[in-house]
Amino acid sequence: MRISDLQIKDVIALETGERLGHISDLDIDTNHGRLKGLIITLKGKAMGLFGKDEEIMIPWSQIVNIGADVILVRKEGSPSLLSSPKSE
Repeated sequence: MRISDLQIKDVIALETGERLGHISDLDIDTNHGRLKGLIITLKGKAMGLFGKDEEIMIPWSQIVNIGADVILVRKEGSPSLLSSPKSE
């Protein structure tokens, strides 16, 4: 599966059914060649046009299922909030 295949899927919180957003990047452990998690741009942000993008990192252990249209994740606690510099 390619990252472009993942990026078109909605990421959904299993407990609430809330749509979290779409995958913007992957967190990869380059030393071991393993996927550590998914980085998701929060919904409601228009590609940085109105300020910094806000992202969350969902650890691989919280991914329940990758389906044809959606990725189901457990939202245990609060996922890590990341800040991305605004692209100019």
